[in-house]
Amino acid sequence: MSRLRTLFLLPLLASLGSCSMVVLNPAGDVAEQQRDLLMVSTALMLIVIIPVMALTIFFAWRYRQSNREARYEPDWDHSTHLELVIWAVPLLIIICLGAVTWMGTHLLDPYRPIGRVAAGKPLPPDVRPLEVEVVALDWKWLFIYPEYGVAVVNELAAPVDRPISFRITSASVMNSFYIPALAGQIYAMPGMETRLHAVVNKSGDYEGFSANYSGAGFSGMRFAFHGLEDAGFQAWIAKAKDSGGKLDRNGYLELEQPSENQPVRHYAAVDSDLYKAILNMCVEPGKMCMSEMSQIDAKGGLGMAGIRNTLPLLYDKFARRGTIFGPAPSYVASICTTEEALAASKADQSATPMTSTPIVGAGLQRPLPLSIRLPSPSATGTLRSPFNS
Repeated sequence: MSRLRTLFLLPLLASLGSCSMVVLNPAGDVAEQQRDLLMVSTALMLIVIIPVMALTIFFAWRYRQSNREARYEPDWDHSTHLELVIWAVPLLIIICLGAVTWMGTHLLDPYRPIGRVAAGKPLPPDVRPLEVEVVALDWKWLFIYPEYGVAVVNELAAPVDRPISFRITSASVMNSFYIPALAGQIYAMPGMETRLHAVVNKSGDYEGFSANYSGAGFSGMRFAFHGLEDAGFQAWIAKAKDSGGKLDRNGYLELEQPSENQPVRHYAAVDSDLYKAILNMCVEPGKMCMSEMSQIDAKGGLGMAGIRNTLPLLYDKFARRGTIFGPAPSYVASICTTEEALAASKADQSATPMTSTPIVGAGLQRPLPLSIRLPSPSATGTLRSPFNS
């Protein structure tokens, strides 16, 4: 029996010994504040939990059937003092938890720029945050450093004690960006941007991963996060610049194809508008961006003709991007008016003056009739939208 117990306990002890408990021993000030909030909340709840557990054992022992010395009061039904304790203590704990949670929610808002480097160490006024653009792909992570003009797949680095400003989006399904040593998780969603501000205070190598299931390759969506001193970070950037290669739109469309367990890849240059195009779902040449469609809609839209143009904004990989199934996408190639429509409109305007409103990007005046030219399904070549430069 002792041998069996030893064989069972040794792997358990080994696994516990190798556990770093990074959530309780983080490397960033934001994560440390989140840890403190967790510890305070746990301590407040233990004020009730520990006495309840202890009293449960005490009452079970004190009033056991064999104890003839315990007081027997079958008609007892109320105690004002006991009721006061039972209701007052939990109420005070709830008030404290609410106050702590309310302050932590606002002070640790991921959209709020951090105001200090660490406890007792205010943020220097001349320090500019490191901008990092994050894209969740299937099934890998793309990190773009616009300040340095480089991009990296499945590897992230930042200098110690310098604030980091993450801009996060997704290329397909909803995902979750999480570096436990740095800050809490935040979701990445297609067509939307989320923000996260954090700072790393200790040099070292930490793990980041996806905390939201996103398909077959989800388990491989892990990356290394390096906290480096200034010299080490500059060397890391130089290494990326020496790697060669540029991540342009065509290269991104290839990278976006679903793949699993991708190795680290560096790009010495990156298209300056790539992240904006990913966010607005218009990486393909000729595709109208979501922001442009929003501007047109704000001016009254294109009516029924615009329905065909909104379909490509639906980000369905199996029907459009990286696809095996489904037809090729079609986009609005141009917006124009015929000569007959112009003549009829001029006649109408001369008879009944109307106030015209410009449609953004189209160079037209409402309420002129519109003729939408759509590419034929059998057409070849690349069509460019007048809304894309």
